[in-house]
Amino acid sequence: MNSFLLRFIDIVAAFVGLLIGFPILALLCILGFLDTGSPIFIQERVGKNKKPFKLLKFRTMSLNTESVATHLVEVDSVTKFGSFLRKTKLDELPQLLNVLKGEMSFVGPRPCLYNQGVLIGERDRLGVFDVRPGITGLAQVNEIDMSTPELLAIWDARMIRQFTVAVYFRLICKTVTGSGSGDRIRE
Repeated sequence: MNSFLLRFIDIVAAFVGLLIGFPILALLCILGFLDTGSPIFIQERVGKNKKPFKLLKFRTMSLNTESVATHLVEVDSVTKFGSFLRKTKLDELPQLLNVLKGEMSFVGPRPCLYNQGVLIGERDRLGVFDVRPGITGLAQVNEIDMSTPELLAIWDARMIRQFTVAVYFRLICKTVTGSGSGDRIRE
């Protein structure tokens, strides 16, 4: 797929999303502040070419939760409001700013943490870091998350090989209509 076209679509869609979604973003910030006192979660993630960037999300877990992959976090770390945000995928909305800044795309491999060595090694081997990370991707709509790093890297590489404008929009539609449940949390 033409990277210029993809970037153009990302910029326009992120700008329109932020403009139209501003009242929702503002309301979620207020509710998040009432929930945890700190509605925005910022975490360093691995970006394109393994360059670090600050990922933005609405906070879904208590402030004292350890900064590890979600599947390593205890279920009781998620707040009630955070559970709602995760189920509806509204916790991802602040990433529209990451997309606008060029750190992410709407569709691409989900950005991992620097302490996820196995996943970084597999993604590096398969060329996954050659593209911008995304808000959603093929693995996510197929219930594959960071708890299975080798499998995740394989699905990420598959998505990159098969990537077209049609795939881009199909994965966005699947995400919006509820495919995939997000990263698992340890019970």
